[in-house]
Amino acid sequence: MDIYKLLEKVKNNEIDIESATNQLKKLPYEDLGFAKLDHHRKLRSGFGEVIYCSGKSTEHLIKIIQSFNDKKVDILGTRATKEQYKAVKALIGEAQYDEVSRIIKIVRSDIKRTGNIVVCTGGTSDIPVAEEAAQTAEFFGGNVTRIYDVGVAGIHRLLAKIEEINKGNVIIAVAGMEGALPGVIAGLVDKPVIAVPTSIGYGANYKGLSALLTMLNSCAEGIAVTNIDNGFGAGYLATQINRLAVKE
Repeated sequence: MDIYKLLEKVKNNEIDIESATNQLKKLPYEDLGFAKLDHHRKLRSGFGEVIYCSGKSTEHLIKIIQSFNDKKVDILGTRATKEQYKAVKALIGEAQYDEVSRIIKIVRSDIKRTGNIVVCTGGTSDIPVAEEAAQTAEFFGGNVTRIYDVGVAGIHRLLAKIEEINKGNVIIAVAGMEGALPGVIAGLVDKPVIAVPTSIGYGANYKGLSALLTMLNSCAEGIAVTNIDNGFGAGYLATQINRLAVKE
């Protein structure tokens, strides 16, 4: 597709803006040989492509980030090591790193945050996954309220915060061990709950499988469940729900 000719047609009123936008949505990706970068994902889905850093060589990661950086867009990288961050920081001075969530961010725009997404954890060991969710939601424009360490082992802690939790347009509940927190919350609020099982727990937890099965089998309605430790997926989905709630 020749973008220049397309823009000329818009200028000359030969095609309307909506039709041109639909054509732009189908533009090809950028092929780096080892990776194919979707620079127009934001045009299609509202949020730009996110880089999953884990497992990538430093050389490949740098080339990917450099390509996005050339477009002057905000960049989010998940599951990054400190060594990867140092390499990115040497290339792009604005890069920021959070050691808890292992997120790399390069933010140049003024992110306007709206709505309210509540992120809860069963315990403090669940915070790294919760922070991945919270910071993803903030990156994509959501206000986040953090309510940590309110697990069912001391349910009075949760009940003391339930009114604040119910003020969210959507609630992310992060828990390991037996994973009971999302089901309890869903039975107390009138908002959708995104359940995130974590790999925190003793042997029979099976690295998060017990929490995952508890959440999938919850008798409380209004729960969606992500994969084990998938804070990013929860933050992304919560932002989409929050965005719809704000529009209404």
